[in-house]
Amino acid sequence: MAAYDLFCGFSLNETTALFVLDYSGIRDFNNVPNCGVPVTPPTPPNPPCNPRFFASGGPNTFFNAQYSSLYAWRSNTNANYHAMQVNFRHPMSHGVQFDFNYTFSKSIDISSDATRIGAWSGLGGQIINSWDPNAMRAVSDFDAKHQFNANWIAELPFGKGKPFAGNAHGFLDAVIGGWQLSGLFRLTSGLPVNVSGGFNWPTNWQLGGNAFLTGPVQTGAFKNSDGTVNMFKNGPAALSSFTAPFPGDSGARNQIRGDGFFNIDAGLAKRWRMPWAEKQSLQLRWEVFNVTNSTRFDVQSNPPELDISSTFGNYTGLLTNPRVMQFALRYEF
Repeated sequence: MAAYDLFCGFSLNETTALFVLDYSGIRDFNNVPNCGVPVTPPTPPNPPCNPRFFASGGPNTFFNAQYSSLYAWRSNTNANYHAMQVNFRHPMSHGVQFDFNYTFSKSIDISSDATRIGAWSGLGGQIINSWDPNAMRAVSDFDAKHQFNANWIAELPFGKGKPFAGNAHGFLDAVIGGWQLSGLFRLTSGLPVNVSGGFNWPTNWQLGGNAFLTGPVQTGAFKNSDGTVNMFKNGPAALSSFTAPFPGDSGARNQIRGDGFFNIDAGLAKRWRMPWAEKQSLQLRWEVFNVTNSTRFDVQSNPPELDISSTFGNYTGLLTNPRVMQFALRYEF
């Protein structure tokens, strides 16, 4: 594996912000996919082989017909990741602290799943056609072209020593002073998804191929008349924009993108210093997860299949959770 990193940064001044522009690149020469042992060409005459998996040794020996597939792990492929990262950081000053970063990136591989994840979670790192593994080369399953992240802490400017009501004390300061607002923000562009060729096996009897995109489609999150949500604006028209792979083909990976991720979490906190001990305090926290109660659909929850036209492209899972609020009261000493 080779990794590259080039960055430059500068501070606007001593107390305000640090700006960093970074380029990162990774090339993995030993990516480990799960490859089916080729079952198409015959083996040489009288090879040394395991009779459990192979027919009896002899001319043109084939794999035992009772096995639809056999898998082996090998490290003969590569993956690439390149990114431009922009970071803007403001350390705590005048009651405000924040970090913001933007990443413009692209990741390419022939298999993105974790080793031994299983055939029912993606392809489990499996290569459809072992004779042509590079036919699976495409953007990674986790590729997000654009990604924005931010976090912040802001002390509200009210109460003793603050810009507003700075002379407040006693009961007034106990009510309006000591408030703090914090939050997290994340936004990504759409995530890739395969379109399955359906219940056909162009290469082997274990893995079906991916469909080929033959025409333009509009993707996102669109509500159907029956209340379901589809990744295609026009499902029937989108279905006609794909074709099944031909015999020997793997199809094409990750040709379209569905929903991306969006979420905001926030917290509001109030602290009271104890009059009998400055180091002791009582803190009230109100935290809200998914403040906007936004819904983002999981493109991997139900990958479209050409043979299932009635629900082609329908989402069945979410990337986000419904809005949740929690309250906490903590005594610190």
